[in-house]
Amino acid sequence: MDQHPPFRVGHGYDLHRLEPREPDGKGRPLVLGGVEFDHDMGPVSHSDGDAALHAVTDAILGALGEPDIGQLFPNTDPQWESATSDQFLLEAADRARRAGYAVSNLDLTVILERPKLSPVKEQIRGNIARLIGIDEALVNVKGKTHEKVDAVGEGRAVEAHAVVLLMRVD
Repeated sequence: MDQHPPFRVGHGYDLHRLEPREPDGKGRPLVLGGVEFDHDMGPVSHSDGDAALHAVTDAILGALGEPDIGQLFPNTDPQWESATSDQFLLEAADRARRAGYAVSNLDLTVILERPKLSPVKEQIRGNIARLIGIDEALVNVKGKTHEKVDAVGEGRAVEAHAVVLLMRVD
């Protein structure tokens, strides 16, 4: 079996509980796709809790058959305490390049009740494209709500899904 097929597909997923921001709770500033939101709730996490970049990172790592984000950057390692998630995505993109792959396209869905993603979707697209080293036209970002259903719908969590197609370049 060919260990280096011309295309590889990966799916990434992340979920973070949202709580009031410090000092009223354990929530960090809410950052999604590298964009910080002015919001009273934030993720409870070891790193910055950027669910969007975590999902994209895991999608790339999954397509490569590499260990997931939790294995590479464990929340038991003090080195990653408060780390910005762009570090994780840069590492995943570098691993893809070293393996001879480039991102052909990426589709990201972020699910949360508020704040709305619409005003910053293009900024998130640009951040992800820049970090991965691809054209913005190859990155899609969607914002959805959970229609008041479950923890996400009640505003107590943020969820993200990403799908990536890698193509062989060497």
